[in-house]
Amino acid sequence: MSGIEWMSISDGRAPLRAAAVLSEGGLIILPTDTVYGVAADPWQPRAVAALYRAKRRSPERAIPILLADFDHIRMVATDIPEIARKLAKTFWPGPLTIAVPRLPELPDIVSSLPTVGVRIPDHEAVRAIIRAASGALAVTSANISGQPDPITAQAASDALGDAISLVLDGGPCPGGMASTVVDVTGPALRIVRRGPLTEDDLLNALK
Repeated sequence: MSGIEWMSISDGRAPLRAAAVLSEGGLIILPTDTVYGVAADPWQPRAVAALYRAKRRSPERAIPILLADFDHIRMVATDIPEIARKLAKTFWPGPLTIAVPRLPELPDIVSSLPTVGVRIPDHEAVRAIIRAASGALAVTSANISGQPDPITAQAASDALGDAISLVLDGGPCPGGMASTVVDVTGPALRIVRRGPLTEDDLLNALK
């Protein structure tokens, strides 16, 4: 694994370096407010395919999108439900992934579903990376599917090995738990994955 490049995410050169690696189809490891993630350019199907291979993830499982700012949601989603806007206003940036109707132009390999999960992480250095990479990244936990979520850069690198081009080290992730995932495209809010935010947290925000 000696060929993997490491940088501190607080290094001022990190955003441009990460953007360059991603634009070349490379995968990067980066910290978030929840756990370490592995990221690819969502507009490059080959890069997303490499992400699936690195994680040994089933292609039926969609890859969430991390955004830098709310306005960037239009890059990957359409017809945003009002309930999604209310939840985003309350919990973004933060540990909530919201499944919304996906933009048809988003490559199918990112999501073969009619929806795509989107989130803004509560980590300014990560958002700077995402902005440098045009505002949206395909990101999922930097582990082998089914294994524990990594909270350190070393654990993430150990899991994914030579599939990675660049590791951005931000120290231990403060959250330590993957985000809560909700689907708001049906008649009522549905929790897809439990996480830091409870059902009561979500429902109270909608009152």
